[in-house]
Amino acid sequence: MAFHEVRFPDNISRGARGGPERRTQIVELASGDEERNASWADSRRRFDVSYGIRRADDLAAVIAFFEARNGRLHGFRFKDWSDYKSCAPSGIPASADQQIGTGDGIETEFQLVKRYTSGSQTWTRTITKPVTGSVKVRRNATEATTGWTVDTTTGIITFAAAPAIGVVIRAGFKFDVPMRFDSDALDVTLDIERLGSITSIPLIEIRR
Repeated sequence: MAFHEVRFPDNISRGARGGPERRTQIVELASGDEERNASWADSRRRFDVSYGIRRADDLAAVIAFFEARNGRLHGFRFKDWSDYKSCAPSGIPASADQQIGTGDGIETEFQLVKRYTSGSQTWTRTITKPVTGSVKVRRNATEATTGWTVDTTTGIITFAAAPAIGVVIRAGFKFDVPMRFDSDALDVTLDIERLGSITSIPLIEIRR
């Protein structure tokens, strides 16, 4: 179950179709009322990248990527063009974007997260695959350019010295989604001009 720290081709992922999925159980009672229960605490993203294939070279690139990952065996990075920043889609990631923790004088490690808020409800998403060179960190109102490192394979920020009690830690970043192929077969159709096409190439987010 190895993970390959390589990104699916951006020019193809840009045309992908998909997004977040949740699992909810709904029971309809005899009265017509409903009982709803969430089976998953977190969402999971699914994409079909066949829509991004426009040329024979794109098809060849996908087949090569599929073979190098051994089908569903190995995970990889994927850029979700609809959601890949700690800020709004039109913005540029800044160190004040997301609060990732508060110092207690002891803890040195903080996990990158992104919060989604609507009304009074907020869902917190764990970010495990930040993009190298994109992470910015802030202590209270001051951006920290030194004294910390980020593990781009886990999304964990590690400070050389534990932030003092009450210090608010914030971060800004770009990130990828850990994905894998959701099929061990690619059904390729070759047309008369030998351009080729694939009916569906499903990808699914890896949750650990």
